[in-house]
Amino acid sequence: MAKIDALFKIMIDSGATDLHLSPSAKPMIRKGGQLIPIEQAPVLTHDMNKALLYEIMSDIQKEKFEQTKDLDMAYTSEPVNSRFRVNVFQDRKGMAAVFRLIPTQIKSIEELGLSPVIKDFANLHKGLVLVTGPAASGKSTTLAAMVDHINKTREDHVLTIEDPIEFVHVSQKCLVNQREVGRNTRSFAAALKGALREDPDVIMVGELRDLETVELAITAAETGHLVFGTLHTGSAAKTVDRIINTFPTKAQAQIRAMLSESLRGVVSQQLLYTIDGKRVVAQEILVGTPAVGNMIREGKTFQIPSIMQASKKEGMITMDNSIMALLQKGIISPEEAYLKAHDKKTFEHLLKEKPADALMA
Repeated sequence: MAKIDALFKIMIDSGATDLHLSPSAKPMIRKGGQLIPIEQAPVLTHDMNKALLYEIMSDIQKEKFEQTKDLDMAYTSEPVNSRFRVNVFQDRKGMAAVFRLIPTQIKSIEELGLSPVIKDFANLHKGLVLVTGPAASGKSTTLAAMVDHINKTREDHVLTIEDPIEFVHVSQKCLVNQREVGRNTRSFAAALKGALREDPDVIMVGELRDLETVELAITAAETGHLVFGTLHTGSAAKTVDRIINTFPTKAQAQIRAMLSESLRGVVSQQLLYTIDGKRVVAQEILVGTPAVGNMIREGKTFQIPSIMQASKKEGMITMDNSIMALLQKGIISPEEAYLKAHDKKTFEHLLKEKPADALMA
């Protein structure tokens, strides 16, 4: 048992989602959106954090952190039977870290309350599907649910490339191989190059970080693979623009043409706090219809939100409409809706009314 496992027990028993270790502060947990200090723990120092963290790091991970002062890793705490995504970093006071709890049980698309369109994306056999949003918006959970659905319903080869591996998928009807950047492969791009020779049907790329990785992902989707990937973008239209703008100007016309053919969907999401302090996902969904393909090919991505508004029958929905649906169901407060909305004017008047009156408006 590592010494840090005692903190994880407090975290799990409290129902928290995150643990923060920072010099000159007590360990803190995030519960219901609020950071709360663990009062029975001492104020941490750089040396105390180093001892706690180095105990659970491999020699390779220690060496990488000492070189770069940043490290992404995963850690499984056997005493509390929990897995964590970890970011270790150096701040002005010394060594610090954040641990995010990863559910050991992969929830299904239905259990997560996701749109039926998410299952449609998982049932595809080729093309590119992107799950986007800010950090800690549940992208990994949505991807895990789609991969799990494929694993249970198809007889395919699924290959994941992650940094780090978060959800562990045990082969069921599918053969699942998971590779971790830094441990099992040098980079996302290197693993993607290898993937095209490894007979995959489905490829999940943890993050489309650079031009080479984006280009390889689009190529894989064009050549008959189903490719899932993530980006840190705030909307479906911005996701398309981000991909195109990754490339030099002279190559963008070709990329628009390739993307117009291969893009099957974009899911842009964020987590909102419910009235009872839990979290719920709001999702913007873009489906790669011929009309969307034409907009991408012609460089008219600014028209994508209008297409989404007019294409509800195809399963498309904007972020603000998704948030409004949660508000009308009484799941979130008007204040939370306003805070997370893109067009705040739509929700502004709701703040001036009582929640009960607002829901009837």
